[in-house]
Amino acid sequence: MKNKSQTDKKPVLIYDGDCEFCRLWVARCRSIVRGAVDCHPAQQVGENYPQISAEQFESSVYLIDPDGRAYSGAEAVFKALAYASKGKWLLAAYEKVPGVAPLSEWGYKQVAKNRKFFGRLTRWFKGGFQSK
Repeated sequence: MKNKSQTDKKPVLIYDGDCEFCRLWVARCRSIVRGAVDCHPAQQVGENYPQISAEQFESSVYLIDPDGRAYSGAEAVFKALAYASKGKWLLAAYEKVPGVAPLSEWGYKQVAKNRKFFGRLTRWFKGGFQSK
C-alpha cells in the first residue's frame, strides 16, 4: 500500500492512541529507535492514510515505510525495531527462521485481543513506561 501524500523520509509507526498498552509499548519503542521512526496515534494521523480503515488502526499497529508500504501487526513492530541497530536481529528472525513469523503474528493477535489486561500487566511488572 502506498500513500502518495507521504513526503517524510522516515518510517511512521501508527498506533491506537486510546490503548494504554499501545501507548506504553510505543514509548518503549521510541526509546529503542531514538528518532529513526516517527510514532503517532492513529487518531491524529490516520486520515493521512485512507487505504487503512479506522477499524484496522484499532486492531493493529501499522508501520508505513519511506516508500509508502504498509505493514501491520508483529511484522510492523519488528520492522520498526530494525531501524535501531540492536533490533535488526528480530526482523531477521521474523523473516528467515521458519515458524517465527506465524508464531509472532499469533502472539500479537492474542495480546491485541486482550490489550487492557496486558496494559495492566505491563504496568504491574515494569511499574509502567513513560507514555508520550
